[in-house]
Amino acid sequence: MQLSPLRTRLLVGTLVAVAFLGALDHTVVATSLATIAAELDALAHMSWVVVAYTLASTTLMPVIGRLGDTIGPRTVFLIAIAVFLAASVACGFAPDMSALIIARIVQGIGSSGIQLTSQTLVAHIAAPRDRAGYMSIVGAAFPVAIVVGPLVGGIITDTIGWPWVFWINLPLGGAAFLFALFALPRIPRSTARGPMDVVGAVTFAVGMIALVLSVTWFGEGGGVHAVIAAVIAVAGFCAFVTAEFRAPMPLLAPRLFANRRMAVATALSGIVGIGLLSVTSYLPTYVQMVYRVSATVSGFVPIATVFGMLVAGLVTGWLVARTGSYRGVAIAGPVISAVGLIAMSLLPVGVPLWLPTALMAIVGIGTGAFMNLVVAVAQSSVPIENVGAATAGVNLVRQIGGTVTTAVIGGVLGAGVTARLDAASATLTPQQVHAAAESVQSAVADAYAGIMHPVFAALAVVYALGFVLALLLPRGRIENDAPGSAPTGAPAQRTPSEERS
Repeated sequence: MQLSPLRTRLLVGTLVAVAFLGALDHTVVATSLATIAAELDALAHMSWVVVAYTLASTTLMPVIGRLGDTIGPRTVFLIAIAVFLAASVACGFAPDMSALIIARIVQGIGSSGIQLTSQTLVAHIAAPRDRAGYMSIVGAAFPVAIVVGPLVGGIITDTIGWPWVFWINLPLGGAAFLFALFALPRIPRSTARGPMDVVGAVTFAVGMIALVLSVTWFGEGGGVHAVIAAVIAVAGFCAFVTAEFRAPMPLLAPRLFANRRMAVATALSGIVGIGLLSVTSYLPTYVQMVYRVSATVSGFVPIATVFGMLVAGLVTGWLVARTGSYRGVAIAGPVISAVGLIAMSLLPVGVPLWLPTALMAIVGIGTGAFMNLVVAVAQSSVPIENVGAATAGVNLVRQIGGTVTTAVIGGVLGAGVTARLDAASATLTPQQVHAAAESVQSAVADAYAGIMHPVFAALAVVYALGFVLALLLPRGRIENDAPGSAPTGAPAQRTPSEERS
């Protein structure tokens, strides 16, 4: 769509602002959790403030993607902002933990709509080659939020109180909503019509809820409840796949994944979730225990990782927008990350902190090179009327991969620490470890290194798989013609709307 330069700038600024808000709410609350739980007298349910938000945003993703295709991404985007802001108000006024969890569920739904339709709108307003550049700008909100969120959450909680962790969304979100009313073009609705895939939505919700419960309970020690939830999750997802083959208007049409570019881009998005997003939560603890530094200093490692992601994403987005070539970047990215993770797995205890910081920056560079690119590739692989569903599929796989692997790593870390250390040492906080005797510090450092080094090696194998997957991408370039068109030079397996003259 042809927009004026002013309107384009306003639109991109609006998308970045709301994408930042949605991403920030994943991280800003973490610092305030203990305070919130203590004031609401519900420490046992503290984790559900985060789980409810993540679960709601993930479960509704396919539904929101399909709604964007049927009623238009502009409408969904504006509704999502309004829902997110209303839920933010409710979170701050929550009188107890139950009310807060319910409000977080609604807020997660709004966040999912914001994140998903931000990317879908890019596909509607930008030519295929330009999408990579725009996507890198909008996608920069996520790594910035990872760094800024905990700091902002801590300052707000210590000064004006935890309700403002949620209310801080209102000024920026309200301004973004007003700008969106002006800047967002009215995008014609898809000509494809049909009933909402209710069976698909229900079966996916059952599978996703059971999956999150299963990995959460496994991380807390397992038990029969975790096994039952895992069985229900498998049954739910099998029923979902069956429903998608039968539905006249499926949430995630299986035929979309018959396209090789779409299938590979989706798989590479899962590599991002499994390979990096899962381990970032544990980097500060690992650094504090192994390198014996404060919590503040340990933050430099994830910051370097995120900075690498940010720079690489912007650079590769600019390169693809200029040249249209995407395959080389997608191949190189996993290799770079794999090299960094292999080096992390081989680091001896006691090396200077700058070395793991530099290595994790390399991992971030490799991941950032293709993290946003695969979304643009997926969007360019399907007809424009399916771009919302395609965007939902790519993000969904990334989210599930990150959620499951985060729980797995947490379980491995907890079990490993318990097995390698005595009961007294296993429960020490980083501050207590630093104040303990040298023998205790060395034992704890060796234990955490012995646990995390195989984790880094396993994640390197995941990125190696990503390299193999990237080799399957067709050769060619993304060209600036009709939105939804595929890269030139691609082989057969096209739908009629993808055929090029």
